[in-house]
Amino acid sequence: MLADSFRFQKPTNAKPETVSSNNMTTTKQTIFLLTLAVFGLTGCVQRQATEVRADFKKYYDQFNIEGSFVLYDPQADKYIFYNKDQFEQTFSPASTFKICNSLIGLETGVIKDENFVIPWDSVVRNPVWDKDHDLKTAFANSTVWYYQELARRVGGQKLKYWLDQANYGNADTSGGIDQFWLTGGLRISPKQQIDFLKRLHDNQLPFSKRSIDIVKNIMIAKDTLDYVIRAKTGWGGHGKKDVGWFVGYLETNDNVYYFTNCVQIESEKLNDVNRAISFDNSRTEIVYKIFDELKLTKQ
Repeated sequence: MLADSFRFQKPTNAKPETVSSNNMTTTKQTIFLLTLAVFGLTGCVQRQATEVRADFKKYYDQFNIEGSFVLYDPQADKYIFYNKDQFEQTFSPASTFKICNSLIGLETGVIKDENFVIPWDSVVRNPVWDKDHDLKTAFANSTVWYYQELARRVGGQKLKYWLDQANYGNADTSGGIDQFWLTGGLRISPKQQIDFLKRLHDNQLPFSKRSIDIVKNIMIAKDTLDYVIRAKTGWGGHGKKDVGWFVGYLETNDNVYYFTNCVQIESEKLNDVNRAISFDNSRTEIVYKIFDELKLTKQ
């Protein structure tokens, strides 16, 4: 073989190699110590921590609802759960999709910036929605018609493309171009919400920094000297139940915490106006109560 012709040939007068017993012992000791070091380092690798807080049920009981809560602390690589069984269960994202929808609108140029106005279509819905809106006010007031018009202007093909690129939920746009995140096929789990929010915060989504910065700005739900909360609510249907969301992240001076609150109630119970108002409030109030208990915020 050609390779064999390049093998190193020792001079014929070379003395045979010898290895002393002392050298052999030293070599074995070195290998043994290196092996211990490797296993020691492997054993020191921090494992992801989880904490289940069954006592958080008290907050859901206050509102007579079911639900689940997730908090992820990336510095400690730790999850805190209430009702962990729902962590990978999927629901309609409802208006929490407005985070992604805003990014798509900006990235495609359909919306120029946060001040881009879409005129009211004159359909009477409620006093908050029934006027012209820009992206800022539409996001803050969860103005559905604004985002439905935005989706129609982007178009089904581009929407599907960006959902796939962003790996958002199951990326299913079936059910109508202006309905798929409300009553159509789009589904997302608390786990996927956390993942999407983390990539948003870390600028790891497939959108320009400009688009991401604008969306981060309109997401501000609370801004204090000690912390900032960037988040979005949502409310949609899921079979015979209504589902409410509050998802986002809390930024403190030295850390960031990602959270989801997903609440559910039998739809028929919301025929009572007071129950409907209570359900609406539960999405955010439960999160703030938990933050207070965990001493993450100062109320």
